[in-house]
Amino acid sequence: MVSTFSRYMTRKFLGSVGGTFLGTAGLVLIVDFVEQLRRVEDPTRAPTHLVALLTIYRVPAFIEIVLPFAVLVGAMLCFLGLSRKLELVVARAAGLSAWQFLSPAIVVALLLGVFAAMVYNPVASDFRERGVRLESQLFGRNLVSEQRTNFWLRQATPSGQAVINAASAMDRGQRLTGVSILVYDTDGHFKERIDADGAELGDGYWLLNRARVTSVGAEPVRHDTYRLATRLTAEQVRQSFVMPEQVSFWELPQFIELARRSGLPVARFELQYQLLLARPLLLVAMVLVAAAASLRFARLGGLGRTILGGVVAGFLLYVGSELAGNLGRSNLVPPVLAAWSPAFIGALMGFMVLLKQEDG
Repeated sequence: MVSTFSRYMTRKFLGSVGGTFLGTAGLVLIVDFVEQLRRVEDPTRAPTHLVALLTIYRVPAFIEIVLPFAVLVGAMLCFLGLSRKLELVVARAAGLSAWQFLSPAIVVALLLGVFAAMVYNPVASDFRERGVRLESQLFGRNLVSEQRTNFWLRQATPSGQAVINAASAMDRGQRLTGVSILVYDTDGHFKERIDADGAELGDGYWLLNRARVTSVGAEPVRHDTYRLATRLTAEQVRQSFVMPEQVSFWELPQFIELARRSGLPVARFELQYQLLLARPLLLVAMVLVAAAASLRFARLGGLGRTILGGVVAGFLLYVGSELAGNLGRSNLVPPVLAAWSPAFIGALMGFMVLLKQEDG
């Protein structure tokens, strides 16, 4: 009996979550397609089929963000449907506890989280990159992945460290304009400041154009060209140039290790990697929150307030995740704590509410 009911619950839960996910994807697809059509100024350069392809490339990254909400809403629809049809009454009369008919949903949520991190995320990252390139082709805009403003970079060398800031960076960080560099010695003491119109990464050095070097206790010295030693390679600069969301789950460990060896900041990439690892637990937390808000008999009334409470709880869990993520990106809390604490707290709260409902 338990096996039969588990298969039934799995089908119902997958159907509800899948329907919610596809509905959300369809809505985002339509809205984004209309928005891209509105941006088209030259129909000959941006035909409709390429605009549609651009929308398809962009949508997976958006949907990845709302996946936890799709699981939350889908789980609530599933449990409310069981409650309205009195299937929960029958299950309880047959001797099944809430934990027994929640087990299939929890297992499915775990598997969905693993699939989202290991399969869906790499596909979404690849589509995002394709979309950026196609957008540049259609609308004549600079590639987001090829140019960035207010670019920061830190490098470590045997003679000390240097913090580089550029007004803009191109070619994945290998060409900089509006450069300001703060140089420190091995003891962390400020040594000199370098201001230059531009910089280009060479083999073991930055070649600065029209540079002004201001050392401690000395007058500024101007140079037409100036070389600043570096151990950074083009691939290592790329680690700092790309956004963590552009790197797939399987590439993140390599990015983190390479950036750490180069003396580059790794907090953003570590946070993204831990968020992907914590995604199964986050989806389980959404299921437990949905169950705490929905697993009551329809005849008892008050379902509206209960559902609203579940939606608010899911929203607060999302806000908490974003807040913890910002703290992790700012190095105020460790990335592991920032990534796992919201999911763990959400799962614990849902478990405690269910435990009180079931066992008093």
